[in-house]
Amino acid sequence: MEYIPTNLEPEIRIKKQSILDVLCTDKNGSKYIIEMQNAKEKGFEKRAVYYASKTYATQMDKGGKYSDLKEVIFIAITDFVMFPEKEAYISTHSIRDTETNEHDLKDFSFAFIELPKYKKHDGAQGVDEWCDLFKYAAKTSEADLKRIIGSDLVIEHAYEALNQFNWNETELIAYEQEIKRIMDNRAADDYIRDKRQEIEARGKAEGKAEGETKKAIEIAKKMLIKGKDIAEIIEFTDLSKEQIEKLKSS
Repeated sequence: MEYIPTNLEPEIRIKKQSILDVLCTDKNGSKYIIEMQNAKEKGFEKRAVYYASKTYATQMDKGGKYSDLKEVIFIAITDFVMFPEKEAYISTHSIRDTETNEHDLKDFSFAFIELPKYKKHDGAQGVDEWCDLFKYAAKTSEADLKRIIGSDLVIEHAYEALNQFNWNETELIAYEQEIKRIMDNRAADDYIRDKRQEIEARGKAEGKAEGETKKAIEIAKKMLIKGKDIAEIIEFTDLSKEQIEKLKSS
C-alpha cells in the first residue's frame, strides 16, 4: 500500500488542521481517498464526488486505455452528522441500477463514518477500533489503551501519532530532541560500522597486495638466477627497477 499525503501534516506548534486528507494506492492500483472532517461544510458530499472523479480522471495518461482505470474509494470520517435520517453510523454508497439494484459500475464507492452516531462498546474490533480511536482517544486511560491495543501494532502506532498531534510545544520539542539523540546515536553507530568495514576491506586488500608482492619477488629471484634480463623481469613481475637491483645485489 503506497501512502501519499495530499495535505502535509502541519507543525503542531503552529496550528492543527481541521481536515486530514490522505491518498493511498494499493498493490492493484485502486485509489483510496481518506478524509477527516471536523466542521460541517456545505456541499461536503459533492466535494467527495468531485475528489473521487478527479482522482479517477487523473489516472488516464496520454495514450492510456479506459480499461486500465482503477477503482476509487472515498472514505470520510466526520465529527458531525451528515445524514440525520440514517441511524447507522456507517453508510456506504455506490452506483447501482435503479431497476435491479445490480452493481455494474464498480469503479466508484463512498463510505461515510459519522462519529457522533458511534457509541463506545467493549470488544470493539475492526472499524469500531478506529472509531474508538478517533472519538474517545483523549478520554482513554493508559490501562484502557493497553487493553484496546492488545497486539495490534497498527492501532498502537495510530494512538501514538494522535497523542503527538495533541502535544504542546514543550512536549513536542522534548520529543524532537529525543528523536534527534536517537538518530545521532544511530548515525554514530553507522559511521563506526562503516569505518570498521572499510578498515577490514583495506586490510584484506593490503594483505592480498603484500602476498602478490612476495610472490613476484620470489619469481624475480628465480629469473635472476637464470640470468634473465632486468627489463624482462620488470615486464613479467611488475616490480620496479630499484626493487630488482636491490634483489640482484643482496
